[in-house]
Amino acid sequence: MLQLRKLPAIVSGLLLSCVAHAGKLAIVIDDFGYRPAEEKKVLQMPPEISVAVLPNAPHARDMATKAHQSGHEVLIHLPMAPLSKQPLEKDTLTPEMSSTEIERIIRNAVNNVPYAVGLNNHMGSKMTSSLFGMQKVMQTLNHYNFYFLDSMTIANSQSIPAAQGTKVRVLKRRVFLDDSQDITAIRQQFSRAVKLAQRDGYAIAIGHPHPNTVRVLQQMLPTLPADITLVRPSQLLNEPLHSGTPSQGNKPAITTPVQPHFQPPGLCKIKQPLAPVPATRALSVVGESINQSEFTKIVKALF
Repeated sequence: MLQLRKLPAIVSGLLLSCVAHAGKLAIVIDDFGYRPAEEKKVLQMPPEISVAVLPNAPHARDMATKAHQSGHEVLIHLPMAPLSKQPLEKDTLTPEMSSTEIERIIRNAVNNVPYAVGLNNHMGSKMTSSLFGMQKVMQTLNHYNFYFLDSMTIANSQSIPAAQGTKVRVLKRRVFLDDSQDITAIRQQFSRAVKLAQRDGYAIAIGHPHPNTVRVLQQMLPTLPADITLVRPSQLLNEPLHSGTPSQGNKPAITTPVQPHFQPPGLCKIKQPLAPVPATRALSVVGESINQSEFTKIVKALF
C-alpha cells in the first residue's frame, strides 16, 4: 500500500517537474540557400532549430533537402514587398498582384523548397500590412497544409484577419536575434527571447546564418535554462497567440507600437487552498493538484 508520508514529496516533485518545462522557445534561421558553409553549421545544431529557405536562392533545394534529412523543420521564406526601397528577390509578392500571379509564385516556391511545412515572409512590411494582399496569400495557402509564421516586420500586420475563413494557422515572431550583427547584441537578444519564453510560456526568435549568429547559437544553446524547452514552430500551433508588438531588437517598429497584452499560460498550481481531508481521500486531493496521468505512473511504481 502507498505510504501516505510519501505524498508530500511526490506532490512537490511533480509540481516542480510541471513548472520546469513551462517555457518553449522556437528558433528559425532565415535566408537559407545562399551561404552553404554557414548553413551547414546550423544543420549540426539540435533538430528543433528550424530553417526558412528562400525559394529562388541558388542552393534552395539542396539546403532544404539537407535540413529535412537532418531532422530540421523547413519553411519557405517567401519574399514580400517592403515599404522601403531596396533590391528585391525574384518573384517578390506585392499587394497589387492578382490572385493568379500569387498562386503561381507560391506554387513555384513549394516546388523549389521540398519538405516545407510552413511559410514565413522575407521583408514584407508593405505586403503584410495590406489586408487585401494578405487575403490573397492566405487563400492560396489554404490549398496547402502550411502554417504562416509572421516575421512581424511591421506592427500592424494583417496576417491574422487575412487568415480568417481559411485553415491557415498563424504564428508571430517575438524577437529578431541579429538586427545588429555585434556578437554582444546577439547574445542579449537570445537572452531576451529566453526571458519572454519564461514569462509568457513560449517565444519565437528569428535569426540569419551570419557567422556571429551561428557562433552565439553554438555557445548559448547548450546552456539553455532548465525551464526552457527548445521546440519547432509547428509545436506551438495550439498555444494561445500573443497580442502586441514583438521585440524589435535594435530596429524600431515601423508603425506606432501597441501596448502588449500577454496571456501567459497558467502554471501548475492549486486555485484555492485545500481543506484538511481524511487519509482515505488523500489520493483524490493529490489528483486535483497535479497532472493525473503523471501521478498514476508514480502510484503504480510505488505499489
